[in-house]
Amino acid sequence: MNAELIAMIYAYTAVGVGVILAAAGLGSAIGWGLICAKTLEGIARQPELRPQLMTNMFIFAGLMESFPFIILAFAMWFLFANPFVGAAASAIGAM
Repeated sequence: MNAELIAMIYAYTAVGVGVILAAAGLGSAIGWGLICAKTLEGIARQPELRPQLMTNMFIFAGLMESFPFIILAFAMWFLFANPFVGAAASAIGAM
């Protein structure tokens, strides 16, 4: 396995991680928007349920906020402990 192949694997992994992080950020932003919009709709329909709806909103918002951090952990694993280099080395060695 030469240095050029390893550099290409790392470059493609970096591009993939960028796409993954962009999708996670976009998904989280859309999720936040939907959670807040539906909570405001519910409060507008039944104002007396405001405390319960706000509690549910903050619980689900916390869950929505944790999603990009989990994705970030996987992305850092792909960048710094790249499993594809070892897989490529074993595949080339098996030939």
